[in-house]
Amino acid sequence: MIKQKLTSISYKKIIAISIIFIIILGISVVAGNAKLNSVKIKFSNNHEITVVTSKTKVSEILEENHIMLSSDEIVVPSMEEDITNTNTIVITKAGNEPTKIAKISEEELNNNVEQIAESYSNIIEEIITVKEEIPFETITKDVSNGGSTTNRVIQAGKNGIREVTYKVKYKNEVEIERIELSSKIIKEPVNKIVQIQTKVTSRTSSRFSGATTASSGRYKVTAYCACVRCCGKTNGITASGTKATANRTIAAPATFAFGTKVVINGQTYTVEDRGGAIQGNRIDVYMNSHSEALAWGVRYLDVEVLN
Repeated sequence: MIKQKLTSISYKKIIAISIIFIIILGISVVAGNAKLNSVKIKFSNNHEITVVTSKTKVSEILEENHIMLSSDEIVVPSMEEDITNTNTIVITKAGNEPTKIAKISEEELNNNVEQIAESYSNIIEEIITVKEEIPFETITKDVSNGGSTTNRVIQAGKNGIREVTYKVKYKNEVEIERIELSSKIIKEPVNKIVQIQTKVTSRTSSRFSGATTASSGRYKVTAYCACVRCCGKTNGITASGTKATANRTIAAPATFAFGTKVVINGQTYTVEDRGGAIQGNRIDVYMNSHSEALAWGVRYLDVEVLN
């Protein structure tokens, strides 16, 4: 009888120990499956602690460690976010939160570097020195006396020559920029002098005054805009009464009648303006801005008079 009781007690002990072992094993498995993180918490008073937790959400980690924020404190990352790879939670006073720096992936950085390098890789600069013609200017002398005469050239014009040094920039073998570095005149131009009759009879006088006496040839072409420095005014109204317009309006000497069409560099312009300095073989092309006018500079170009 006693032996049976001892046997029964032994079985109960074995069952109890087995149950305890299973419980301990289960706890170990659960603990093993839960990833523990060492998280550093920095407070607004510069104090910091390190806690070990299986939580990842900021609010849960703070609650687990009985940490509450005051009304003037904020937390980074925010309450609803998970901790970052730095495993750090920063509590700070409002207005003192750390600045977030935009992250650029290595691929984006490499692409940007490649694009920048490519934009410069095909650019070549060289210094060149060339000889250019300086077109002569045509000076007209009015010898009207009421009689009937014809225009007469009393001095032939001759182009001058100047030597110019440029810094020229090419991209993919195409010129994209030309900057004048220096120039010197080798031969001065000789002006062409023409005697003209502007008063013939009362009928022909009005007809002739609106006629173009200038001819096609090489001209000194500059640029201007509707600013005080260029025109002394800013309303953009031309001497002919029109509104100055880029790619259309030019200022030309009085030998060009208003409305005369000319072709410069393949672009057709209309003579609509005058200028005190626009005399002889000189033309001023209208631009939208002063910077564009400066970029144009001084060019010597062939000008074709259409009418």
